[in-house]
Amino acid sequence: MRHQLLHIILLFLLVTILMGCHTAPTNVTEKNELPDTYPDYVDVTIPVGIAPLNFSMADNEFETIDVEVKGSKGGSLHVNGDFADFDIDEWHQLLQPNKGGKLTLTVCAEKDGRWTRYRSFDIFVSSEALDEWGITYRRIPPSFEIYSKMGLCQRDLSTFDETALIENTQITDQCINCHTANRTNPDQYVYHVRGSHGATVVHRNGQDELLMARNDSLGGSMVYPYWHPGGRYCAFSTNMTSQMFHAAGKKRIEVYDSSSDVFVYDTETHSILKDTLTMQPLWAENTPAFSPDGRWLYFTTAQRQIYPTDYDKERYSLCRVSFDDSTGRMGEQVDTLIHAATTGKSVTWPRPSYDGRYLMYTQVDYGYFSVWHPEADLWLLDLTTGERRALDEVNSE
Repeated sequence: MRHQLLHIILLFLLVTILMGCHTAPTNVTEKNELPDTYPDYVDVTIPVGIAPLNFSMADNEFETIDVEVKGSKGGSLHVNGDFADFDIDEWHQLLQPNKGGKLTLTVCAEKDGRWTRYRSFDIFVSSEALDEWGITYRRIPPSFEIYSKMGLCQRDLSTFDETALIENTQITDQCINCHTANRTNPDQYVYHVRGSHGATVVHRNGQDELLMARNDSLGGSMVYPYWHPGGRYCAFSTNMTSQMFHAAGKKRIEVYDSSSDVFVYDTETHSILKDTLTMQPLWAENTPAFSPDGRWLYFTTAQRQIYPTDYDKERYSLCRVSFDDSTGRMGEQVDTLIHAATTGKSVTWPRPSYDGRYLMYTQVDYGYFSVWHPEADLWLLDLTTGERRALDEVNSE
């Protein structure tokens, strides 16, 4: 009986191993083209310590992928399977000695029993270490009106380990959104909890402050935040947001604001700093962002339309106003950097570079909620020269 059980276990292990095996490349056809992989890692630069750059063929009809990786300073890896799935320890052991060098990857892929070997490509290994860098994000099922379990998560970029910062199951299934740290400081952040018992949570100096999610004096909810680099102030928009669905065409949903303003919250005095320059009654100010030196507050603004009929006539300009962090006051003049009346387009989500030289933004035909706009492209504004250009390196159809 014991021997029969042993034979069954060994047979099961053998079948499992055979099922997990993939064929090795034979009768390979050479193709002088780069492989079409997902994600595309051709000529990227990575820090030492980053998690394996696993990938697959973009064409799902490929059955097997075989990848050889060679380090310019020594070492190699080989994987074969449904996708390129590198062992974490072996990947890290290969990256370390190739610091400042490169990895050369050769891809073979099988479709309909035929193998094709593609032109090799490089991944450059930076001399900079990854250190303790990670990424935070919201995990939520795709939906329009309803949702189930969601949470704010963080991931260690040296591995694939994910941990939840907070999940909505901890707060009676409320919506959680807009988790925003002060640049790269994970110990200072803000996020919103929506619902009947909602709040805006401000975490600073190890303490949580709960603000009313909706404030009658603001006329809406605290929505899109951006921290002042000094850490005392945080800019917010306050929005009355609605959504509607398209009956036809490529666009499925439209998000718009019947009203919106921009204000600054002082975390030390626990007060709201409202200014008429960023809270004009006939204009919709939105998506604030402080400059890296804290001297400017960027925001977008559009003349309010008749909603929802004229939603596609709303076009945002890019503006800025000076800010004095010693007094918490804005300047007396608003500068328009990109005028929607001139471009005929709408600017949204301004994000200045940390060296203060550039500002990246999204350009759409109208409105500001660009996630639903297939025509949305990234643009770069040189704050020194005033020149701007489309980021053709990353934009797509």
